[in-house]
Amino acid sequence: MDKIKIIGGRPLTGQIRISGAKNAALPLMCASLLTNEPLILKNLPRLADVFTLGSVLSHLGVKTTYQGETVGNHQATFHAKGPILPEAPYDLVRKMRASVLVLGPLVARLGYAKVSLPGGCAIGTRPVDIHLKGLEALGAEITLEDGYVIAQAKNGLKGTKFSFPSITVTGTENILMAAVLAQGTTRLLNCAVEPEVTDLAHCLQAMGAKIEGIGTSVLTITGVSSLQGTIYSVLPDRIETGTYAMAAGITGGEIDLIGTDLDLIPTASQTLEMMGMSFKKTAQGFIAKGPSGRLQAAEIVTDPYPGFATDLQAQIMALACVAEGVSFITETIFENRFMHVPELARMGADITIKGNTAVIKGIQHLKGAPVMATDLRASVSLVLAALASSEETMVNRVYHLDRGYEELENKLSACGAIIERVREGSTHDISETAHTFKAAG
Repeated sequence: MDKIKIIGGRPLTGQIRISGAKNAALPLMCASLLTNEPLILKNLPRLADVFTLGSVLSHLGVKTTYQGETVGNHQATFHAKGPILPEAPYDLVRKMRASVLVLGPLVARLGYAKVSLPGGCAIGTRPVDIHLKGLEALGAEITLEDGYVIAQAKNGLKGTKFSFPSITVTGTENILMAAVLAQGTTRLLNCAVEPEVTDLAHCLQAMGAKIEGIGTSVLTITGVSSLQGTIYSVLPDRIETGTYAMAAGITGGEIDLIGTDLDLIPTASQTLEMMGMSFKKTAQGFIAKGPSGRLQAAEIVTDPYPGFATDLQAQIMALACVAEGVSFITETIFENRFMHVPELARMGADITIKGNTAVIKGIQHLKGAPVMATDLRASVSLVLAALASSEETMVNRVYHLDRGYEELENKLSACGAIIERVREGSTHDISETAHTFKAAG
């Protein structure tokens, strides 16, 4: 497995181009199943998760072509002309939870789907029962058999009124995609309002879907008989945006983030300002500047958008470790999302867990140490912590990073970080899958 070696203690200065959002790209890719015309996605991030879902779609019969070699100009064409297979097997779906997003489109288009229950990060229970309840409300018959979800709607899906019992991003996306081809009108209540959901809705509109209330918690969908292809650009990754802004903060540096928008991280940017950072909007994005002295402690509670994103919780904990004072971070979304705490403790962090709250007593400096990534966001929190240490840190199991951060070591080294990938074998080497871009470009 690859490792990443970092020697920190240097303020980062320079420019970083933010990639397209992974969590927007995945549902957009699944939307290709709703039409027999090509869907071209621009600003597509080159990530392990994107290629994994691409394999799922290829198995289903979607012809996929990748193009572009540099960050910002990647794009892919997804053409589900047919014939489309209705079954997504365990061997493909087990690798990532987002694969369940093929369920709604398959049922909507084919009237039948057999999809394995998904796998993914071990950061807590993320059940698909809400997805299934939504499909049942649309008229699908749902059965569970040998680890597979079987959904049938022999006479097509029917418009309905459905209220999500709790806010779910992928649940909202799945039912939204199913509803656009349902007969009649569907009214979805208590929808997630994350930018990725809005991005999907705008893309579906460009494909001919009739959706009202985009950006709000109530979506009204008037079903259409078919959708068309379109060209659509994936929105900037708000988690990557927040992560690199925090890299400036934890090193006392100044990074010009381009191809993104400060408004994508409203609560996080406000929190970082309270900790001593400053931000300046530019024509292409914004400049994130760390404080001249130490960061200040903060109290943080993760919440659905526009609240503080759970996907930024591990990263800001790294900042809290070197902030002056005592910080409190309460995790309300996932129950197992403090797995990075023991690894930060190996670097000298003073963290105590009380229920779903982490109490962090800031110290002057972290120390380098060999650490192990446990999930995607935990892995990048260790990178941030390493940037704040003047000693060498070796981050193990970095295949987690390759799932969600495109060219991380290149982007950071361009800003002055001493960071390199130590390759040991090729099991999780993203360059093996990335060759498809270069071959097609």
